[in-house]
Amino acid sequence: MTDSRMPHGTALPTDKELVLKLTPRPSDCNLNGDIFGGWVMAQVDIAGSIIPARYTRGRMATVAVKEFVFKQPVWVGDILSFFGKVVRVGTTSVTVEIEVFAERYVDQGRYVKVTEATLTYVAIDDTGRPRPLPSLDGQLPSAD
Repeated sequence: MTDSRMPHGTALPTDKELVLKLTPRPSDCNLNGDIFGGWVMAQVDIAGSIIPARYTRGRMATVAVKEFVFKQPVWVGDILSFFGKVVRVGTTSVTVEIEVFAERYVDQGRYVKVTEATLTYVAIDDTGRPRPLPSLDGQLPSAD
């Protein structure tokens, strides 16, 4: 059964890595019965931290998030796929792009883009101060 209000399916990105996949639960709903935007934002932050962990090799903190634009609602039962890629590697920081797609429970196999954001993470030491990114066998992973 297809909801006629839904846009046609969207192709998943081929230039990004699948970093997280999950399904929101009823406890993640706002008062309107849709998934709370803050919950989605928290999941984006978790997904966004997965790739930078390869660079930081230790503690890191989210220091910046560019705007979130919610293009479609997220509903209970949607299967959310979070795709990410590194867009910048600095001395202490890693910036990633995250795109989130929903596979509707009632229309599996078709995806709609629900949001996207760019996040920056900084490697930190035990006191919370920025620290240089460590080298990985003399080189950092490529940022493609």
